[in-house]
Amino acid sequence: MAEVDIDRLIWIVVGVQLTAELGDRPLAYQIEQRLRDRLAAAPKSEDARPALSPAVISDVYYLNSEQAQTRPVISIGGPGVNALSGQLVNELPSVIAIEDTLVVQMDLALADMRVAIWGMNHVQTVRAVELFVDKGYLERWVEGVIAHRSE
Repeated sequence: MAEVDIDRLIWIVVGVQLTAELGDRPLAYQIEQRLRDRLAAAPKSEDARPALSPAVISDVYYLNSEQAQTRPVISIGGPGVNALSGQLVNELPSVIAIEDTLVVQMDLALADMRVAIWGMNHVQTVRAVELFVDKGYLERWVEGVIAHRSE
């Protein structure tokens, strides 16, 4: 099997609990496809592969890999089902917050390339993902990731 080039990856992290696997992983695959579509228009690397590529992984893998933690990441699912979101809840500012309902957290200055998207239940997490995309935060974040890669 070919070596995985971690420096090209953008992580989308979901929890390993059954509710996260059943509810949040499909949302992560939707974000992954949106990222693939957006990155297809970005400049290619010297070997003609996209310079960046999204990958859906578990919170357990991410939190146990120092190398993975050096890459941009979107965490989907609340602190109760996603340990990365549990870590980020006190580390990132909220850009969308509906009390007792949903949260989208990210650094709008894009100095920190981590994002957390979650709701108090699955339906609210779906809504949080929709707001992240519809309000332009995903596009803004991707632009920041691409710009950071070019530096």
